[in-house]
Amino acid sequence: MSVHRIAHDGASLEGANSTYVLPDRGVVIDPGPPGETAWRTLRDGLGDGCGLDAVDHVLVTHWHIDHAGLAPRLAEAADASLHLHESDAALVGEYDRERKQRLVRDKQRLERWGVPSDIVAAVIDNDRPSPLPASFPTESHTDGEEIAGLRLLHTPGHTLGHAAFHTERALFVGDAVLPTYTPNVGGSDTRVENALATYERTLERLREYDITPYPGHGADVDLSSRIDEIRDHNATRAETIKTVVDDAGPVTPWEIATDLFGEMNGIHAKMGTGEVVAHLSHLESVGDIERVGTTPLRVSLLP
Repeated sequence: MSVHRIAHDGASLEGANSTYVLPDRGVVIDPGPPGETAWRTLRDGLGDGCGLDAVDHVLVTHWHIDHAGLAPRLAEAADASLHLHESDAALVGEYDRERKQRLVRDKQRLERWGVPSDIVAAVIDNDRPSPLPASFPTESHTDGEEIAGLRLLHTPGHTLGHAAFHTERALFVGDAVLPTYTPNVGGSDTRVENALATYERTLERLREYDITPYPGHGADVDLSSRIDEIRDHNATRAETIKTVVDDAGPVTPWEIATDLFGEMNGIHAKMGTGEVVAHLSHLESVGDIERVGTTPLRVSLLP
Protein backbone atom coordinates (compact mmCIF):
# COMPACT_ATOMS: atom_id res chain seq x y z
CA MET A 1 0.00 0.00 0.00
CA SER A 2 1.36 3.41 -0.99
CA VAL A 3 1.22 6.28 1.54
CA HIS A 4 2.06 9.81 0.44
CA ARG A 5 2.48 12.60 3.03
CA ILE A 6 1.65 16.25 2.36
CA ALA A 7 3.15 18.69 4.90
CA HIS A 8 1.35 21.95 5.72
CA ASP A 9 4.35 23.83 7.09
CA GLY A 10 3.74 26.35 9.84
CA ALA A 11 0.07 25.50 10.17
CA SER A 12 0.06 24.63 13.87
CA LEU A 13 1.91 25.01 17.16
CA GLU A 14 2.40 21.24 17.16
CA GLY A 15 4.44 21.43 13.94
CA ALA A 16 3.59 20.87 10.31
CA ASN A 17 0.19 19.29 9.83
CA SER A 18 0.36 15.96 8.02
CA THR A 19 -2.11 15.00 5.31
CA TYR A 20 -1.90 11.41 4.13
CA VAL A 21 -2.90 10.23 0.69
CA LEU A 22 -3.53 6.56 -0.11
CA PRO A 23 -3.73 6.64 -3.91
CA ASP A 24 -4.66 2.99 -4.41
CA ARG A 25 -7.70 3.43 -2.11
CA GLY A 26 -8.76 6.91 -3.20
CA VAL A 27 -8.38 8.10 0.39
CA VAL A 28 -7.17 11.37 1.89
CA ILE A 29 -6.72 11.55 5.68
CA ASP A 30 -6.83 14.95 7.46
CA PRO A 31 -6.78 17.36 4.49
CA GLY A 32 -5.43 20.19 6.62
CA PRO A 33 -6.26 23.73 7.78
CA PRO A 34 -8.52 26.11 5.87
CA GLY A 35 -7.22 28.82 3.58
CA GLU A 36 -5.87 29.28 0.08
CA THR A 37 -2.25 28.50 0.98
CA ALA A 38 -3.21 25.16 2.52
CA TRP A 39 -5.53 24.42 -0.41
CA ARG A 40 -2.70 24.99 -2.90
CA THR A 41 -0.42 22.78 -0.80
CA LEU A 42 -3.06 20.06 -0.78
CA ARG A 43 -3.80 20.31 -4.52
CA ASP A 44 -0.10 20.31 -5.41
CA GLY A 45 0.46 17.30 -3.15
CA LEU A 46 -2.43 15.40 -4.62
CA GLY A 47 -0.92 15.92 -8.04
CA ASP A 48 2.09 13.86 -6.97
CA GLY A 49 0.16 10.62 -6.69
CA CYS A 50 -3.61 10.94 -6.56
CA GLY A 51 -5.40 13.58 -8.61
CA LEU A 52 -8.52 15.28 -7.35
CA ASP A 53 -10.74 13.14 -9.54
CA ALA A 54 -9.30 9.99 -7.91
CA VAL A 55 -10.27 10.98 -4.34
CA ASP A 56 -13.32 8.99 -3.20
CA HIS A 57 -13.13 9.23 0.59
CA VAL A 58 -12.01 12.00 2.95
CA LEU A 59 -11.24 10.71 6.45
CA VAL A 60 -10.79 13.08 9.39
CA THR A 61 -9.27 11.98 12.70
CA HIS A 62 -10.97 14.71 14.75
CA TRP A 63 -12.90 17.96 14.48
CA HIS A 64 -10.08 20.46 15.11
CA ILE A 65 -9.78 23.00 12.32
CA ASP A 66 -6.13 22.29 11.50
CA HIS A 67 -7.15 18.77 10.48
CA ALA A 68 -10.72 19.23 9.27
CA GLY A 69 -10.53 22.72 7.79
CA LEU A 70 -10.21 21.63 4.16
CA ALA A 71 -12.30 18.47 4.48
CA PRO A 72 -15.64 19.83 3.18
CA ARG A 73 -13.93 21.75 0.39
CA LEU A 74 -11.99 18.69 -0.74
CA ALA A 75 -15.02 16.40 -0.48
CA GLU A 76 -17.11 18.80 -2.55
CA ALA A 77 -14.43 19.40 -5.19
CA ALA A 78 -13.72 15.68 -5.56
CA ASP A 79 -17.32 14.53 -5.16
CA ALA A 80 -16.05 12.37 -2.32
CA SER A 81 -17.63 11.24 0.94
CA LEU A 82 -16.54 12.75 4.28
CA HIS A 83 -16.04 10.47 7.31
CA LEU A 84 -15.53 11.02 11.07
CA HIS A 85 -16.28 9.15 14.27
CA GLU A 86 -19.88 9.73 15.34
CA SER A 87 -18.88 11.83 18.39
CA ASP A 88 -17.00 14.38 16.26
CA ALA A 89 -18.96 14.23 13.01
CA ALA A 90 -21.49 16.94 13.87
CA LEU A 91 -18.80 19.45 14.82
CA VAL A 92 -17.77 19.41 11.16
CA GLY A 93 -21.02 18.45 9.46
CA GLU A 94 -23.23 20.84 11.46
CA TYR A 95 -20.60 23.45 12.13
CA ASP A 96 -22.72 26.52 12.89
CA ARG A 97 -25.07 24.73 15.27
CA GLU A 98 -22.33 22.88 17.09
CA ARG A 99 -20.07 25.93 17.38
CA LYS A 100 -22.83 27.84 19.21
CA GLN A 101 -23.29 24.93 21.60
CA ARG A 102 -19.53 24.59 22.09
CA LEU A 103 -19.14 28.24 23.08
CA VAL A 104 -21.90 27.92 25.69
CA ARG A 105 -20.32 24.73 27.01
CA ASP A 106 -16.81 26.20 27.10
CA LYS A 107 -18.01 29.30 28.96
CA GLN A 108 -19.76 27.18 31.58
CA ARG A 109 -16.72 24.97 32.05
CA LEU A 110 -14.31 27.90 32.38
CA GLU A 111 -16.52 29.61 34.96
CA ARG A 112 -16.75 26.38 36.93
CA TRP A 113 -12.97 26.00 36.83
CA GLY A 114 -12.52 29.38 38.50
CA VAL A 115 -11.24 31.29 35.48
CA PRO A 116 -11.75 35.05 36.03
CA SER A 117 -14.74 36.51 34.21
CA ASP A 118 -12.69 38.89 32.05
CA ILE A 119 -10.54 36.04 30.80
CA VAL A 120 -13.58 33.86 30.17
CA ALA A 121 -15.09 36.68 28.12
CA ALA A 122 -11.86 37.06 26.14
CA VAL A 123 -11.71 33.34 25.37
CA ILE A 124 -15.28 33.33 24.05
CA ASP A 125 -15.09 36.67 22.24
CA ASN A 126 -11.86 35.74 20.48
CA ASP A 127 -13.15 32.37 19.29
CA ARG A 128 -13.58 33.36 15.66
CA PRO A 129 -15.75 31.31 13.29
CA SER A 130 -13.81 29.03 10.97
CA PRO A 131 -14.46 29.17 7.22
CA LEU A 132 -16.49 25.96 7.16
CA PRO A 133 -19.95 25.47 5.64
CA ALA A 134 -22.80 25.91 8.10
CA SER A 135 -23.81 22.34 7.21
CA PHE A 136 -22.20 19.65 5.09
CA PRO A 137 -23.05 15.97 4.43
CA THR A 138 -20.91 13.87 6.75
CA GLU A 139 -20.86 10.12 7.36
CA SER A 140 -20.47 9.13 11.01
CA HIS A 141 -18.92 5.88 12.18
CA THR A 142 -18.38 3.82 15.31
CA ASP A 143 -15.38 1.88 16.52
CA GLY A 144 -14.42 -0.99 14.23
CA GLU A 145 -16.23 0.18 11.12
CA GLU A 146 -14.37 0.02 7.82
CA ILE A 147 -14.03 2.74 5.17
CA ALA A 148 -12.24 1.90 1.92
CA GLY A 149 -10.30 -0.88 3.60
CA LEU A 150 -9.27 1.20 6.63
CA ARG A 151 -10.69 0.30 10.02
CA LEU A 152 -11.69 3.09 12.40
CA LEU A 153 -10.25 2.86 15.90
CA HIS A 154 -11.93 5.11 18.46
CA THR A 155 -9.14 6.91 20.33
CA PRO A 156 -10.79 9.55 22.56
CA GLY A 157 -9.03 11.94 24.90
CA HIS A 158 -7.77 14.81 22.79
CA THR A 159 -11.37 15.03 21.51
CA LEU A 160 -14.42 12.97 22.33
CA GLY A 161 -14.57 11.43 18.86
CA HIS A 162 -10.89 11.29 18.01
CA ALA A 163 -10.23 8.35 15.72
CA ALA A 164 -7.24 6.52 14.30
CA PHE A 165 -7.49 4.61 11.03
CA HIS A 166 -5.51 1.51 10.23
CA THR A 167 -4.79 -1.07 7.59
CA GLU A 168 -2.79 -4.23 8.07
CA ARG A 169 0.46 -2.22 7.78
CA ALA A 170 -0.28 1.42 8.63
CA LEU A 171 -1.79 3.23 11.62
CA PHE A 172 -2.85 6.86 11.17
CA VAL A 173 -2.96 8.18 14.74
CA GLY A 174 -3.96 11.84 14.27
CA ASP A 175 -3.08 13.85 17.37
CA ALA A 176 -3.28 10.93 19.81
CA VAL A 177 0.51 10.42 19.65
CA LEU A 178 2.77 13.16 18.31
CA PRO A 179 6.56 13.04 17.94
CA THR A 180 7.50 16.23 19.82
CA TYR A 181 4.34 17.58 21.44
CA THR A 182 2.12 16.22 24.19
CA PRO A 183 -1.51 16.45 23.01
CA ASN A 184 -3.73 18.57 25.20
CA VAL A 185 -6.52 16.77 27.01
CA GLY A 186 -9.21 18.55 28.98
CA GLY A 187 -9.15 21.91 27.22
CA SER A 188 -9.00 20.70 23.64
CA ASP A 189 -12.56 19.34 23.90
CA THR A 190 -14.55 20.23 27.00
CA ARG A 191 -17.07 17.45 26.33
CA VAL A 192 -14.63 14.75 27.50
CA GLU A 193 -15.25 13.57 31.05
CA ASN A 194 -12.27 12.15 32.97
CA ALA A 195 -10.15 13.20 30.02
CA LEU A 196 -6.78 12.02 31.28
CA ALA A 197 -7.99 8.54 32.20
CA THR A 198 -9.76 8.35 28.83
CA TYR A 199 -6.58 9.37 27.03
CA GLU A 200 -4.41 6.92 28.98
CA ARG A 201 -6.71 4.09 27.87
CA THR A 202 -6.30 5.28 24.29
CA LEU A 203 -2.50 5.19 24.60
CA GLU A 204 -2.55 1.62 25.85
CA ARG A 205 -4.90 0.60 23.07
CA LEU A 206 -2.63 2.13 20.44
CA ARG A 207 0.40 0.39 21.93
CA GLU A 208 -1.09 -2.94 20.84
CA TYR A 209 -0.58 -2.11 17.15
CA ASP A 210 2.83 -3.21 15.89
CA ILE A 211 2.52 -1.48 12.52
CA THR A 212 3.93 1.72 11.04
CA PRO A 213 2.44 4.80 12.76
CA TYR A 214 1.71 8.05 10.90
CA PRO A 215 1.18 11.07 13.20
CA GLY A 216 -1.06 14.06 12.55
CA HIS A 217 1.92 16.42 12.87
CA GLY A 218 5.42 15.63 11.73
CA ALA A 219 6.55 12.70 9.66
CA ASP A 220 7.68 9.96 12.04
CA VAL A 221 7.02 8.72 15.55
CA ASP A 222 8.23 5.69 17.51
CA LEU A 223 4.86 4.71 18.89
CA SER A 224 5.81 2.61 21.92
CA SER A 225 8.65 4.80 23.19
CA ARG A 226 6.66 7.97 22.63
CA ILE A 227 3.71 6.55 24.56
CA ASP A 228 6.11 5.84 27.44
CA GLU A 229 7.39 9.43 27.29
CA ILE A 230 3.86 10.86 27.31
CA ARG A 231 2.83 8.70 30.24
CA ASP A 232 5.98 9.71 32.16
CA HIS A 233 5.18 13.36 31.42
CA ASN A 234 1.62 12.89 32.71
CA ALA A 235 2.86 11.20 35.89
CA THR A 236 5.32 14.01 36.56
CA ARG A 237 2.65 16.65 35.95
CA ALA A 238 0.30 14.86 38.35
CA GLU A 239 2.91 14.94 41.13
CA THR A 240 3.51 18.63 40.51
CA ILE A 241 -0.22 19.33 40.75
CA LYS A 242 -0.45 17.38 44.00
CA THR A 243 2.34 19.54 45.42
CA VAL A 244 0.53 22.74 44.43
CA VAL A 245 -2.71 21.50 46.02
CA ASP A 246 -0.86 20.49 49.17
CA ASP A 247 0.80 23.89 49.44
CA ALA A 248 -2.15 26.11 48.52
CA GLY A 249 -5.36 24.12 48.93
CA PRO A 250 -8.28 24.43 48.86
CA VAL A 251 -7.53 25.69 45.39
CA THR A 252 -9.29 26.11 42.03
CA PRO A 253 -8.10 24.60 38.74
CA TRP A 254 -7.37 28.13 37.49
CA GLU A 255 -5.15 28.86 40.49
CA ILE A 256 -3.26 25.63 39.91
CA ALA A 257 -2.89 26.39 36.21
CA THR A 258 -1.46 29.85 36.80
CA ASP A 259 0.98 28.37 39.31
CA LEU A 260 2.12 25.86 36.69
CA PHE A 261 2.00 27.93 33.51
CA GLY A 262 2.04 31.58 34.59
CA GLU A 263 -0.17 34.24 33.05
CA MET A 264 -2.56 32.81 30.45
CA ASN A 265 -4.95 34.45 28.02
CA GLY A 266 -7.15 33.37 25.14
CA ILE A 267 -7.03 29.76 24.04
CA HIS A 268 -4.13 29.09 26.40
CA ALA A 269 -6.37 29.79 29.39
CA LYS A 270 -8.76 27.08 28.24
CA MET A 271 -6.04 24.60 27.32
CA GLY A 272 -3.97 25.09 30.47
CA THR A 273 -6.87 25.01 32.91
CA GLY A 274 -8.49 22.12 31.07
CA GLU A 275 -5.30 20.11 31.36
CA VAL A 276 -5.26 20.71 35.11
CA VAL A 277 -8.90 19.60 35.39
CA ALA A 278 -8.08 16.41 33.49
CA HIS A 279 -5.38 15.62 36.05
CA LEU A 280 -7.61 16.55 38.98
CA SER A 281 -10.34 14.19 37.78
CA HIS A 282 -7.81 11.38 37.63
CA LEU A 283 -6.33 12.24 41.04
CA GLU A 284 -9.81 12.29 42.53
CA SER A 285 -10.60 8.88 41.02
CA VAL A 286 -7.50 7.31 42.63
CA GLY A 287 -8.19 8.92 46.01
CA ASP A 288 -5.41 11.53 46.13
CA ILE A 289 -7.62 14.65 46.24
CA GLU A 290 -11.18 15.57 47.14
CA ARG A 291 -13.58 18.27 46.01
CA VAL A 292 -14.38 20.84 48.67
CA GLY A 293 -16.37 23.24 46.48
CA THR A 294 -18.27 23.12 43.22
CA THR A 295 -18.89 26.73 42.05
CA PRO A 296 -16.10 27.26 41.42
CA LEU A 297 -14.55 23.86 41.76
CA ARG A 298 -12.01 23.66 44.60
CA VAL A 299 -9.90 20.72 45.66
CA SER A 300 -7.78 19.68 48.62
CA LEU A 301 -5.24 16.93 49.07
CA LEU A 302 -6.41 13.86 50.96
CA PRO A 303 -4.13 12.63 53.74
